[in-house]
Amino acid sequence: MGAGATTLSAGALALLGGNQALAAVSQTDTKSDLAILNVAVGLEYEGINAYEIALRSGLLNSQHVKAATKFQDDHKAHNDALIGTIRKLGGRPVEAKSIEEYAKELKVDLLKTEDDVLDLAARLELGAANAYLGVLTAFKDPQLGKIAARLAADEAAHFALLNFDLKRPFSKAFAFGA
Repeated sequence: MGAGATTLSAGALALLGGNQALAAVSQTDTKSDLAILNVAVGLEYEGINAYEIALRSGLLNSQHVKAATKFQDDHKAHNDALIGTIRKLGGRPVEAKSIEEYAKELKVDLLKTEDDVLDLAARLELGAANAYLGVLTAFKDPQLGKIAARLAADEAAHFALLNFDLKRPFSKAFAFGA
């Protein structure tokens, strides 16, 4: 992620919190932060589409349909906030791929059982949690790092619930961020 971006301070939280007046004060050159935010948008699109594929699969019981719908809604909310932040900072958010592209990349043709679907979702949630943890200190604006931490917490919660349903307890401390 390139150098040269300046900090935004409280502006980032203001953007995600809907305080447009406060956020407008903080718009400066943030190429590095925008690049990281766009990677996050890509992760959220992947999550949204993975849950869409899961919901369409017919493999989930009613309890898991409710959970998948909730998790997908969380990813949509994350993505809306990230896209809004990118736009307010003067950037252009990346576009989603087609659902067919996500299906191919995720190898959904290999999903035969409900546990297969839950396992894929758990792996994606763990990957997203670790990705957000990995960029916490990379943001030039420390407030964006705090937002990444909040997103990582949501992803970790999703992962923990999926792991519970798969009857796979955590095997060690420090399960995230590795």
